Amino acid sequence: MFEKILYPTDFSDVSKKALDYIKQLKDAGTKEVVALHTLDIREIAGLFGDEGTYVNVEEVKKKWEQGAKKKIKAVETQLKKSGFKVKVRLERGIPFKDILRVEQEENVSVVVIGSHGKSCVEEMLLGSCSEKVIRKSTKPVLVVRR
Repeated sequence: MFEKILYPTDFSDVSKKALDYIKQLKDAGTKEVVALHTLDIREIAGLFGDEGTYVNVEEVKKKWEQGAKKKIKAVETQLKKSGFKVKVRLERGIPFKDILRVEQEENVSVVVIGSHGKSCVEEMLLGSCSEKVIRKSTKPVLVVRR
């Protein structure tokens, strides 16, 4: 049914819970998982030092990317141990936009995404990645909540 899954992760606890659901889909015929993490460029843009402090943005970006690579590698290892073919994608951009783009590029069967379970008021005011994916995705979306 869902042969190829897109698994966007921010490495949060709810993302780890979504990963557990994906592992259970192996018996339902899932063969491949595309693990996606987006380095949110909006977070980098917000970095600056205290008055009189110099922040080397390139150094911060490099450490951030190295940390993300290490975490996504751990996800890849878990999925491979569970018997999946795995493709890892580490992107720089805006998470929900990258999820929607990769969904099309990889021609996945379903998107399995964690949701932090914000209230409706918070989502209306702030928006959420999972909420935007649900509304704009052309593929089925399985949302895993806390």
